[in-house]
Amino acid sequence: MAAPKRVPLTLRAYRLVSAAMTPLVPALLAYRMRRGKEQPGRVTERRGLSRLMRPDGPLIWLHGASVGELLSLFPLIDRLREQGFCILVTSGTVTSANLARERLPADVIHQFIPVDTPGFVAQFLDRWQPDLGLFAESDIWPNLIMASAKRRIPLIIINGRVSERSFRRWRTFQGTARALLNRFELCLAQSGLDAHRFSELGAPQVEITGNLKLDVAAPPINQEKMQMLRAAVGDRPVLTAASTHAGEEVAIVEVHRRLRTAFPGLLTMIAPRHPHRGREIYALAERAGQAPALRSQRQLPDRHTQIYIADTMGELGILYWLSPIVFVGGSLIEHGGQNPIEAVKLGACVLHGPHIGNFAEVYAALDAARAAIEVGDPEELAATVARLLRDGGARKALIDSGQKTVSRLSGALDRTLAAIEPYLMQLRLEHHLTDA
Repeated sequence: MAAPKRVPLTLRAYRLVSAAMTPLVPALLAYRMRRGKEQPGRVTERRGLSRLMRPDGPLIWLHGASVGELLSLFPLIDRLREQGFCILVTSGTVTSANLARERLPADVIHQFIPVDTPGFVAQFLDRWQPDLGLFAESDIWPNLIMASAKRRIPLIIINGRVSERSFRRWRTFQGTARALLNRFELCLAQSGLDAHRFSELGAPQVEITGNLKLDVAAPPINQEKMQMLRAAVGDRPVLTAASTHAGEEVAIVEVHRRLRTAFPGLLTMIAPRHPHRGREIYALAERAGQAPALRSQRQLPDRHTQIYIADTMGELGILYWLSPIVFVGGSLIEHGGQNPIEAVKLGACVLHGPHIGNFAEVYAALDAARAAIEVGDPEELAATVARLLRDGGARKALIDSGQKTVSRLSGALDRTLAAIEPYLMQLRLEHHLTDA
């Protein structure tokens, strides 16, 4: 791979400034640790170091910024392992590290992505010496990308996505975007719109392969926990608000208050996108006079509980399985929406707000197929939930249509594997020649 010779002034300045700030990194990591954003026993990984050793043979490095991106990589990781490749996975958040520990096979190595300084990046690349780098969506760290390309590591963007906000920001630094994207040999985009944006920003070779999140299996369900919660809920009508953000829980609690008269036994379960906000939501529900309970405190809803706050990790599947109606958050506020696919796969009716730019094409397909319903405000959400709670036939039609739509849109995994096959073949050939 021949990287462009000219490095823009912005990237040269970034490299100098990030190098100069390296002595401040320990203080930054200590601050993040106090806020629960770092794992104390693994802080050295942020400096590119590790107690683990590189496995023998060709090593494929996959990077996903957080939980959503990491989940999208799981099916691809499985297929690459089946072909005999060693796998290194990096991510940047504690929640994604916990997910990796729970769900990744034992022979897959997970590391925190290093802080993007020249020295820490060099230590990371020296340690792992990856043969191929696959970056999910658009989490691009300049020093990491530039250093990897300089070492002739082939880099590919997979499941590529560029939000409208990111596109506008990168357009302001067009030369910088072009220089970084030119270090990638291939960009595999989720949609036509994403492909257009990558091309406009300077990606040299762009293909549309679809959204890998549509090929992710439904989340696993702990049957013992599910049965315990099911027994506690009994035959009460249930509404779940999943992956909610600050500002949305006020609306959800108000929706619950409005519906209680018509549905006296209604239980509303709220699973915040960031579980540490559980106590904040508890206080909100308490002030509204809607008796709350916290799952993180091992509480189960009793007959008095009105708002059940599922402030834990890895249990959304249980809520989706138990709830006939799911409002997917991040969409009543201007966040861009959260992933509806898992809820659809586990048989829930999906409702969402108008702000769904992060998953625009998925929601557009679901809405067009009458497999999801957009609600503009809490009043419309309350009216829609009431209608669906009364009409089992309407719920079943939504669920059936949703599952058919998701099945029709799948296939990104096979298209992604086909696109990267030349690089995998090269690794097999090099490995074979080395052994010989």
